[in-house]
Amino acid sequence: MKTLLLICAGLLFLGLIDLPIGFYTLLRIVVTIGSVAVVVTEFENGINFWVITFGLIAILFNPLIPVYLNDKSAWMPIDIIGGIIFVIKSSHLNKK
Repeated sequence: MKTLLLICAGLLFLGLIDLPIGFYTLLRIVVTIGSVAVVVTEFENGINFWVITFGLIAILFNPLIPVYLNDKSAWMPIDIIGGIIFVIKSSHLNKK
């Protein structure tokens, strides 16, 4: 799971540069899978901060009903914050 979270974070940080649209589709798919994986594993402990946070990330990045902000500059802070959240969750898994 830690590897998946770090891959998601890396893709989000890589998404800050100008890349072809196919990359952003891949980013949406991988980030959604990573977010849902965290939600499923954390939901065993009930609804907590991680379930809500990664549930919102999964909704925002889902590839089936995409959220279009129509401007890359609007996505940049979201990508940075999302990447940081994935790194924090990944480091939190080491402590357990």
